[in-house]
Amino acid sequence: MKHLPDRRKLLLATGASGIAVLMAGCSTPPPARVAVAVEPPVPEAAPPPPPPAEPIAVAPEPLPTKVSAALTPRDYRRDAAGHLYVHNNHRIFKGKMPPLLHAVGVLQVEVDGMGEIVSTSWMRAPTHAPDVIREIIRTVRAAAPFPAPVRMGRVTYTDTWLWHKSGKFQLDTLTEGQT
Repeated sequence: MKHLPDRRKLLLATGASGIAVLMAGCSTPPPARVAVAVEPPVPEAAPPPPPPAEPIAVAPEPLPTKVSAALTPRDYRRDAAGHLYVHNNHRIFKGKMPPLLHAVGVLQVEVDGMGEIVSTSWMRAPTHAPDVIREIIRTVRAAAPFPAPVRMGRVTYTDTWLWHKSGKFQLDTLTEGQT
């Protein structure tokens, strides 16, 4: 009986080696490693760069002809009043205004950094004299561009218009007073 276990061992070992041989015969050998030189891909010829574009002629923004160095809207109001007087010298009432005026209006004017009028708005419109309302607005717009408020960038200033029945006026900022 002692031979039997040794025989079993032998049989098992022989069977296992046979199976291993069979399996090794069925498998494919590993691929042989072959060194292959890989060349980098040749880039396609890039199209030539487009010719440089002609520079577009852009007209430079015109510089303001008149400049205000005012730091506050109150300071700017004096510059604006002087500007309006220069443009309307023939319409300025000379001397002291009479006690009774045809109209008094308070107008706000917004001026951009180049001195152009952005907007106007009435704080107190002389509604009893619509012709004066239209004439004041026309006068302000006709005087543009105003001195450019270079230190403020843009400004909204307020002035009072004192209107005589003759159609002449004074601005409160530069008034000579009333009798």
